[in-house]
Amino acid sequence: MTDVLNKLGNYIEDKRTDCVLGWDVTHGELNIDVAPANIAGFVEFLKSDSTCRFSTLVDVTGVDYPDRPKRFDVVYHFLSMYQNQRIRLRVSIREEDMVSSIIETHPSANWFEREVFDMFGILFSGHPDLRRILTDYGFCGYPLRKDFPTTGYTEVRYDDAQKRVVYEPVSLVQEYRQFDFMSPWEGAEYVLPGDEKPKAKW
Repeated sequence: MTDVLNKLGNYIEDKRTDCVLGWDVTHGELNIDVAPANIAGFVEFLKSDSTCRFSTLVDVTGVDYPDRPKRFDVVYHFLSMYQNQRIRLRVSIREEDMVSSIIETHPSANWFEREVFDMFGILFSGHPDLRRILTDYGFCGYPLRKDFPTTGYTEVRYDDAQKRVVYEPVSLVQEYRQFDFMSPWEGAEYVLPGDEKPKAKW
């Protein structure tokens, strides 16, 4: 299978040198780094080319690397049911960059791109309805960014006295706790309750 994917990687690189920044085969999957400006045309090529025929969009997601100049990776997963192959595309962008929507080629990308926008704040140019899809209206921040606090910024609750939903700033106190990170596989020197060994009867 690796040989087949290597051949496919070379074929795609030769056909679309304007799009492919690099590629590799890892864990039996073909990964291609794509130039952000060319993602829409490249996805169209992968779908229509007779050697590729990646006709099914499986997922679009994001990855946050806050310490990189190009902070985000937008990751696309495609399936070719004709060739029984999968491919992963990665597009690296800065926080202020926009990525071209692939809705014209894959209409199913609509909600995927909305989710990436909602969770990471990544903008997709040409999207017909780019608004939040998982969080509430007026939600502040992007929950899957690494700098988003685990408690969030706002608490939503139903107030019985006011008979309505109210929004309040989160005021959770995180008590300091001690954690024992020693793995039981490394020979912990204590016995947890219920883990006592029965004493030998002989």
